[in-house]
Amino acid sequence: MTTHLHITAWALALILFLIILIMGKGKGAKILQMILRLDYLLILYSGGALLSWYFKNVSGAILGEAIVKGLAGLWVIIALEMISVKKTKGKPAKSWWIQLIIALIITLILGFGRLPLGLHFMS
Repeated sequence: MTTHLHITAWALALILFLIILIMGKGKGAKILQMILRLDYLLILYSGGALLSWYFKNVSGAILGEAIVKGLAGLWVIIALEMISVKKTKGKPAKSWWIQLIIALIITLILGFGRLPLGLHFMS
């Protein structure tokens, strides 16, 4: 259940992020940015619940990978926020785009490919 909540929350975050980028400046973009920030809280809550499951049920390399995935997930949230803020202010965000891509790749590989609570566990 928590895995579904987590995937839904970050999918919503990516959709809101893209809409904010398309909208640019304006009142609508600011409202969506506030909704995105609330979604970050849902991502953090569900991600924390998943991480606590790993602390209780696994050890060794898998636990280390879960911690790295959690840190990379935080990195993704920070990069999304920095990109959206810089774009709405009309400032360049190239370094944050690079960081977003790196963090997102790490997070997706660990979340879906390596850790037991990924998609292969849900089916």
